[in-house]
Amino acid sequence: MSVPWEPDPTTDFRKRWGKSARELGHTTDDPRCPDIWELESGDVAVIGRDFTEVLGSRLPAGVTIGADERLVVIPRDMIVSAKSDIPDV
Repeated sequence: MSVPWEPDPTTDFRKRWGKSARELGHTTDDPRCPDIWELESGDVAVIGRDFTEVLGSRLPAGVTIGADERLVVIPRDMIVSAKSDIPDV
């Protein structure tokens, strides 16, 4: 079955959105750092804690997680710090 959107497996990282986990005080050089990146393809990669099993059973009506998808959580201040990097369109 074809879906309207598929990520480009050949893309690369273009630019961090917002501040790094270190700048926000969310790491002590631990390799498990949340992050947000714009990709060369224009898509966005989010690195966060996998909460698929924790929150998956409590999804709002009409929201689903595909078999090849994961629900990740990042700190609120990380997405807020990225606001100025997120294009309007």
